Amino acid sequence: MVERKIPEAELDVLACLQRLREATARDIGEALHGYRPMAHGSVVTLLKRLEAKSLVTKRKAPTGKAFLYRPTRSVKTTYHHLLKRIRQRVFGGDSVALVASLYESKPPTAEELVELERLLEGLKNASSREGGKK
Repeated sequence: MVERKIPEAELDVLACLQRLREATARDIGEALHGYRPMAHGSVVTLLKRLEAKSLVTKRKAPTGKAFLYRPTRSVKTTYHHLLKRIRQRVFGGDSVALVASLYESKPPTAEELVELERLLEGLKNASSREGGKK
């Protein structure tokens, strides 16, 4: 898949929609209000652009005139592009600095530490398998 550049505002709307799974433009605007306040018309315009790029679909809501929007790609795909952009722009490509910054701003809970240890163990195993193939 060729990565397309998605403008920041569209990416924010798409990431919000990923969290909500399915939502109206009003729902998205309200969810984004604390982070990126925008007029209802702006949210609708961004959703139309995302629809034109086949990144969201819409269907008529059961009541009223509103449409319900839904992402067409997985959360993993959306977040991959977002994190890649942040890693490059903010951390100069340094993944360790990205993760360190994340946990310096909010230390992980005990449960998160267990999950992180599992993740690291999986990454080590995958890396050693890859190393054995060369």
